[in-house]
Amino acid sequence: VSTAKAWLQYNSTGIATLTHYTLPEDYIAACGCTAKSTHYPTAAMSQEAFGSSTAYGPGCGRCFQLTLLNTFISTPPFYPDVTKSVVIKVTDLCPFTGNPWCEGSTGHPNQGGAFVNFDLAWPSSSIPDDFFPSNASYYGYTDFGVWNVTYEAVSCLDSWAGRNDPAALGSVDDGSSVCCPADPTGSANDTCPSYSDDNGIP
Repeated sequence: VSTAKAWLQYNSTGIATLTHYTLPEDYIAACGCTAKSTHYPTAAMSQEAFGSSTAYGPGCGRCFQLTLLNTFISTPPFYPDVTKSVVIKVTDLCPFTGNPWCEGSTGHPNQGGAFVNFDLAWPSSSIPDDFFPSNASYYGYTDFGVWNVTYEAVSCLDSWAGRNDPAALGSVDDGSSVCCPADPTGSANDTCPSYSDDNGIP
């Protein structure tokens, strides 16, 4: 009897929400990607799209181009007059529990109406401090917290800033439960399985 969970199946392009969190440089996150990966743009992916409730999942190592559209929780929404994009590598899990932006699941979007959320590791030495546009004179603050974005799955080896740095690709070799392919395509040959499914973890 299979205990595999029915994880969220998402398109290669679409609309998502984008939040941000602090990830210390050289920190080994859920996927077990190398410490050097944190020197380039990375993000956590919402649990149901990530494909595991702990450790690694099929989302690990995948790269996406994220393009800012507009803010979500500000009143009124802010539509920037510049287009900002970044290509990130998924190195971490944004857990379902305790994070309403990462609660999107099949048939139940998050509070922003999106099924997928990317939690960008920012501030980061690899992403400009002014990456997120703002209008402080109007809103009275600069960090909007949540953005609507478009996302597009892209080849890491073609598009990610760390593609030419061998030390930033792959996973740490410390005998722990890690899986961080350099450029996963979705094929079973180069994509991580679900750690929680394989180990019977809800």
